[in-house]
Amino acid sequence: MERYYQEEIECAPYEKIREIQSEKLVKQVKHVWDNVPYYRKKMEEKGVTPDDIKSVDDLKKLPFLSKADLRDAYPYGLLGMPLKDCVRIHSTSGTTGKRVVAYYTQHDIDLWEDCCARALTAAGATNEDVVQVAYGYGLFTGGAGLHGGSHKVGSLTIPISSGNTDRQIMFAMDLSATILCCTPSYAAYLGERMKELGYGPEDIPLKAGIFGAEAWSEEMRKDIEKTLGIKAFDIYGLTELSGPGVAFECSAQSGMHINEDHFIAEIIDPDTEEVLPEGSVGELVFTAVDKEAFPMIRYRTKDICKLTREKCSCGRTHIKMAKPMGRSDDMLIIRGVNVFPSQIETVLMNNGYAANYQIIVDRVNNTDTFDVQVEMTPEMFTDNIGEIEARQRKLSDDLKAMLGIKAKVSLLAPKSIARSEGKAVRVIDKRKI
Repeated sequence: MERYYQEEIECAPYEKIREIQSEKLVKQVKHVWDNVPYYRKKMEEKGVTPDDIKSVDDLKKLPFLSKADLRDAYPYGLLGMPLKDCVRIHSTSGTTGKRVVAYYTQHDIDLWEDCCARALTAAGATNEDVVQVAYGYGLFTGGAGLHGGSHKVGSLTIPISSGNTDRQIMFAMDLSATILCCTPSYAAYLGERMKELGYGPEDIPLKAGIFGAEAWSEEMRKDIEKTLGIKAFDIYGLTELSGPGVAFECSAQSGMHINEDHFIAEIIDPDTEEVLPEGSVGELVFTAVDKEAFPMIRYRTKDICKLTREKCSCGRTHIKMAKPMGRSDDMLIIRGVNVFPSQIETVLMNNGYAANYQIIVDRVNNTDTFDVQVEMTPEMFTDNIGEIEARQRKLSDDLKAMLGIKAKVSLLAPKSIARSEGKAVRVIDKRKI
């Protein structure tokens, strides 16, 4: 039997959802106009005022926000509330060392946790479940979001964070964890480690998992489900919009329901910025209609996907987004972390290397590998192995400080990397997703 956390809204008729969205949008645009000078200026440049926004139909009149705006307005330029009313921040890594910092009032956190509670309930969670949250905590939104959602559902929450795999398995077995929340690649690794320790799905009480923060294929889903003996659910979110729980999978496992009472989704042509009809493939754009501290309006996610309002067997009426097919920019997602070639280039240049490098990403045993090959300049070229190893360690440490994840660095002789007459091939992504 399908369970809902907030059935009245999750199964509301389309007309009711639109009514809620229109009412909240009008209020949100006024809030932003009054409190966010950065966005007000963008509205003025486009010749639009709050009086022009009367319903969801008028959304297309408003200007877009992009990652570049978030960097330009860093740190407080898009803040919609006084700092004394904000209770938390979360953050992503930024492309040039500047991070995206998102702010939350207590009200924002309550709504975010509601969204995560809906996702957990859709995966079968009740107050009798034990939820093991193995996403990272801290600035990353994964741990905090699912942790709060689990509390709202009333489940016993294990805030174990990521890593220490043998301890994860011990806790899951000793405390009878029934729902696992982590990245899909980590779920696959947990399954693999269990096998090594001689355990099978029958030795662990897990029944479901909520996996997000990185791309994963249907093949990987089937593999995780088989290895852990669970049903694996997808979840979608962005720090800019609160975190995980913007959209989530239901029992149908055929796309993620967007929490439309909090987020209005559009699909646009990434080049012309024209809004495309339902069912079209394009760039996903979100408007957060009731976020107070960090009110994103028409935020361009760069994720390429499509939306459908086809009736769902679970009974939920909110529109569904397909699993993103890729991105309209060059961002890589490696082990759940956003990585831009420009970040790597910054570290290399700061260490005196030229911009002759290649990033090689692969997936071995369901875990992303991340290699950075860098040419030494003729001046630093040496056959002293100790010196090369020391330089590689230094670069690896600096990249970890910038990105938050470790890369394997290989220093190569000058002119080792093939030159291109067109765009340089900086990224070789061998993952089959």
